[in-house]
Amino acid sequence: MKRAATLLALLAIAAGLTWWATASYNAAVQRAHQAETTAATLRKQLDNAKAATVTVTQYVDRERVIRLKGDTIIKEVPRYVPVQADAACVVPRGFVRLHDAAAAGTVPNPDTRDADAAPADVALSTVASTVAANYTGFAPVSPDTASHLS
Repeated sequence: MKRAATLLALLAIAAGLTWWATASYNAAVQRAHQAETTAATLRKQLDNAKAATVTVTQYVDRERVIRLKGDTIIKEVPRYVPVQADAACVVPRGFVRLHDAAAAGTVPNPDTRDADAAPADVALSTVASTVAANYTGFAPVSPDTASHLS
């Protein structure tokens, strides 16, 4: 009987150790799986951060190029719109009002009728400079967007 009790006690101890080892192994596997998932998530975030940084840098460089080219274009307005063109072309007030409203993002007041037909005291070269500044001065306008607008 003593021998059977000892054998039963040894079997119970072996079963307990087996259960403990299995539980420890399963916990280690679960921790390893969580670590792999976390590492994959962090790797993906790092890749996204690298891509976002490059895009921002490219955008800033592109904006700088647009502004530099815009300054050059504005300096060239007298060459392409000479004084003779300023004298020959009358810019109506309606055009000036419509352009200013579009630049401000508003709708012009439609109640002016014939007052818009009168000439504005704005030279054609001023219109050309303003349009060039509008296309190159706003940060959201990229070269791709500007080509679709024109």
